[in-house]
Amino acid sequence: MKILLVEDDTFFREFYSTKLREKNIEVETAANGEEGLLRLQTFMPDVMLLDIIMPKKDGFDVLKELAQMQLLPKLPVLVFSTLGQEKDIEKARVLGARGYVNKSFFDFEKLYARILELVKPN
Repeated sequence: MKILLVEDDTFFREFYSTKLREKNIEVETAANGEEGLLRLQTFMPDVMLLDIIMPKKDGFDVLKELAQMQLLPKLPVLVFSTLGQEKDIEKARVLGARGYVNKSFFDFEKLYARILELVKPN
């Protein structure tokens, strides 16, 4: 499995990419939305973990661009953010995200379970 983790916070990016690699997942990271979109030119993940509050392009802008690029049907995006208000979660879903996980709870097993749900065949 391959994951693109788009996260501007160095701690969260390193912590979660390390935990994912421990599960034998290939992980590429990006420090902002603009960088994340550029990574897609050379790395097509099975899942994108996407922060919302980031410099250059926030997660909402990334979701809009993924929709314009017609990638959302084949690239599941899991919002991975500390924003937990229902309006933010709903906005992400309307823009094409397939789910939401609050990254600040450090519940890696819950995150991993959500990732597996997104990549299992229907």
